Amino acid sequence: MDIGENIRRARKNAGLTQKELGERLFVSDKTVSKWERGASLPNVALLQPLAEVLEVGVSDLLNGE
Repeated sequence: MDIGENIRRARKNAGLTQKELGERLFVSDKTVSKWERGASLPNVALLQPLAEVLEVGVSDLLNGE
C-alpha cells in the first residue's frame, strides 16, 4: 500500500470527506484528492496534524501499519 491509499483508508475510517479533512488542515479538497491518488505527497510539516485529525500514528500513514 502507498501513502495515498493509507490516507484514504484512514480518512474513510474517521468518517471524513476529502473536503472536511482539507478544512481541518487548511488545504483544499483537491489537495487531499492529489494525496490520495498519489499525484503529490503531504508536506512533512502536515504529517503530524494529518495523523492527529485521522486519529492514527504517522507510521500508519507512511507504512500502513
